[in-house]
Amino acid sequence: MTKNITDNQITGEIGENEVRGRFLTMGWQFDCRSRLEAGIDGIAEVMNDGQPMARMIAVQIKSTKEGRYTSETDSGFTYLLRPGDVAYWKGSNLPVIVVFYRHSDHSFYWKEVPREADPGDRRLNIDKAADVLDASTANRLAALTVPKKGLGYYVPPLGGGEDAIVNMLPVTVPSEMFIASTPYSHKRALSIILEADDPKRFDWIIYEGVFWSFHDPRTSSCIEIVDEDQVEAIDTADLAFHDDVDEQNKFSFLLRQALRYQTESDLNWDKEHRALYFRAHDRNTQRTFAYKSTKKHTDADVVSVFMDKNDEKRVSFVRHHAFIPRFELMEDRWYLIVTPTYHFTTNGFSPHPFAAPLLSGKKRLDKSAALRGQVIMWHRYLTDGDRIAERNEMDLFGGEEPSEAFLKFGSPPSIHLDVRVPEDAWGTEKKKDDAPEDEGLFG
Repeated sequence: MTKNITDNQITGEIGENEVRGRFLTMGWQFDCRSRLEAGIDGIAEVMNDGQPMARMIAVQIKSTKEGRYTSETDSGFTYLLRPGDVAYWKGSNLPVIVVFYRHSDHSFYWKEVPREADPGDRRLNIDKAADVLDASTANRLAALTVPKKGLGYYVPPLGGGEDAIVNMLPVTVPSEMFIASTPYSHKRALSIILEADDPKRFDWIIYEGVFWSFHDPRTSSCIEIVDEDQVEAIDTADLAFHDDVDEQNKFSFLLRQALRYQTESDLNWDKEHRALYFRAHDRNTQRTFAYKSTKKHTDADVVSVFMDKNDEKRVSFVRHHAFIPRFELMEDRWYLIVTPTYHFTTNGFSPHPFAAPLLSGKKRLDKSAALRGQVIMWHRYLTDGDRIAERNEMDLFGGEEPSEAFLKFGSPPSIHLDVRVPEDAWGTEKKKDDAPEDEGLFG
């Protein structure tokens, strides 16, 4: 009997060669398995500028000559995995992807086989825009080699280098601070200050009968909560750089109280999330903050109003730029750690009842450029010289007089990365139909 090689065998062989060529074009290695393979056609190795990284991905290739995939549309298609393949791949110590090659249009798509998926969930959904096998998805592929559990290890993003800033600002504190004995607890002292006729200020702490502040309590309403004859000016360094961790924690709390006080004309405090956020000037009113970025003057809509898509006259929510402040002592220097975030209200003042999903949705969209821009913006805001214009603008609107600034902030450190941070590393891409109305750095 004459032996025949089927069209499917030929298509499969062509597919393996084409996929191998595609990986090589991407700058990766690809080694085909022997004819004894049982569900893994080849092993792809991550490479960066010709350097093998010893990070492997198992590849199963599905080749077809022509025709449409199951449920194929202009945007995607589905593929149902065989139970035997799923069981085989479940024991793999490598991430497994399925590559789909179609000879008629020379198309390549890929999808990871979920390692923690339910055995009954065998359907892969392929997005033609997001899941193309080419250089644009190389970083996503490389990220698959990072273990999902444990400490894992770092796979450098592929591409050229870039300068990055660290979200920490060096803090300069006053050389002198004040301590005093007090008969009151922190809670009772707050009540007394609130009842006082003098301007109220809360840039102080009380712990075990001792009052701490950067201002002299005898010059403010705080005189009501201290023993006046026991007020003493001391060297700030004695407490700021104390060896005891508890003392450091108390000083960190004092720094946060001082920061809240000196920014209170512009920023509100979100107690639940421990974040400072830009105040709205009026109900449902946008607010813009102008500052100088790394290269040019720019501005950010720090309070943005979003209308209901179904009712253009109704406000859906108001978004405020915010950050979570945290003070840390590192090598005899205090730093403010700036973690950008957002605060959501219904009209600029009342907390939004669905703030959590709004915050989650916005953060999924923020990429490295947006986060970098926000750190720079907060640094410019916290630097007194760059807040003059903003302060003057507030005065025109009848805003409060700014508080004295005890804390001074330096520029965030900058480091050079040998490779750039891939945008894919900042979160999962949103589907096109879920895209928000706003775009841009702060949009």
